[in-house]
Amino acid sequence: MSAAGRRRAEPSTPAPLPWDAVMAFGLGVLRLAPAEFWAMTPRELAAAIEGHTGRGLRSTPLGRERLAQLMAAFPDEAGPHDLAKER
Repeated sequence: MSAAGRRRAEPSTPAPLPWDAVMAFGLGVLRLAPAEFWAMTPRELAAAIEGHTGRGLRSTPLGRERLAQLMAAFPDEAGPHDLAKER
């Protein structure tokens, strides 16, 4: 088939931004003042939402092997109220 005969994929139209939900989250949940909310860029607002919800911060959960590595690198120190010392 020639290049002239090929159909181009139509670009998809992105869904409109749900302003009511975004404003409710920014003003209500994040407790931003209106001036602060409207001064944010979309990327800053997305980062604030991700920071609050934890979404997008970690692509995969922490595995047992990585947890074991962290526990070995940063062991708990026995404190004055450690129950294991009293036994």
